[in-house]
Amino acid sequence: MAEGTNLIYCGIDWAERTHDVALVDDSGQLLAKRHVTDDAAGYKILLDLLADYGDCEDNPIPVAIETSRGLLVAVLRTGKRQVFAINPMAASRYRDRHSVSRKKSDPGDALVLANILRTDMHAHRPLPQDSDLARAVAVLARAQQDAVWNRQQIANQMRSLLREYYPAALAAVETWKKGLCRPEAHELLRLAPTPTRAARLPRVQLRSALKRAGRQRGIEAEADRLHEVLRGDWAHQPPLVEDALGKQMLALLIQLEAASQAATDLEEAVDEAFPQHPDADIILSFPGLGVQLGARVLAEIGDDRQRFSDARGLKAYAGASPITRASGKKSSVTRRWVKNDRLNHAGYLWAFSAISASPGAKTHYRKRRDNHGDWHAAAQRNLFNRMLGQLYHCLQQHELFDEQTAFPSTAAKALEAA
Repeated sequence: MAEGTNLIYCGIDWAERTHDVALVDDSGQLLAKRHVTDDAAGYKILLDLLADYGDCEDNPIPVAIETSRGLLVAVLRTGKRQVFAINPMAASRYRDRHSVSRKKSDPGDALVLANILRTDMHAHRPLPQDSDLARAVAVLARAQQDAVWNRQQIANQMRSLLREYYPAALAAVETWKKGLCRPEAHELLRLAPTPTRAARLPRVQLRSALKRAGRQRGIEAEADRLHEVLRGDWAHQPPLVEDALGKQMLALLIQLEAASQAATDLEEAVDEAFPQHPDADIILSFPGLGVQLGARVLAEIGDDRQRFSDARGLKAYAGASPITRASGKKSSVTRRWVKNDRLNHAGYLWAFSAISASPGAKTHYRKRRDNHGDWHAAAQRNLFNRMLGQLYHCLQQHELFDEQTAFPSTAAKALEAA
């Protein structure tokens, strides 16, 4: 703001249809409050209100809101305006600072959010200024991850149901990668939803089902194996109960097929979008990171180079670095529970794959297990912590991963052995 004028802060309590807005100055004086609708007209009223109090490209008014998504946030992020996504639990604690009666109202919450920026803006982090491509990759990668989780959840429900009345189906698909999620399994279950019907299936129908599912090799042998398994000696539910469970399974099969198709479609979308990003080559140069997993990593760390001041901040954000709890004579070092769960999950898969893809990573993992006594999960987390620091360095310096630089002792031993 211009010299001699008060700094102004904005708080927005958002809702599904309407939003409450409050503006305060640096002394805590309420300057304005509005109730705007969640549409283009309401957004214009909000932007005009900010402009009336000095919001411009050179001196934007910072905004606090309890979400990081949606059209309202997209509108507020235009230009250089800083938008702070305040955790609702943190906002609740701030509310208790000003009132002991536990009263709550939407206009009051907007005022609380504005005062959070007024008093503690330095303690909160604005939304990163990621590029549009990075944000698009984030949308696709997170959606694909959710689709995979949803597919697995439905598959687990299907497995539990089949165990109740149709163990032959589980025995038939156990040798297939992805098991119940494969098209062959869907065709088989659709063709024979009950073990009684499955036992009467001839080989010709089994071969046709495998062909419809897209199988091209080993059809004869696989049809013979399925025919033998399905005609085995299995326990049965009463006929009426078996038919009812078969109908329930078919309803669940529809959900599983939809979830599988969604995961496949989103995977193809990520395959198309992620390689276009400038950081893709650096991320993919790391052992253990493919397109899908690399896209998940990019989705969570973004491409705003100012988001993390150093590698330690990124490691803490991912939950890779330990946390120390000390009080008096007691001190303990434990894993982090407050973290980005998506990035932490991607890091677990990354470290698991890197152990096989990188000699240095495997040596580091074994050293943590043998010399430091770490359990498997702790050793993987330590490896993830190290490689995350290397990724931070490579992204900052625009360098590709180099095995000899990342793990110099292992590379030196390999050269001596050669």
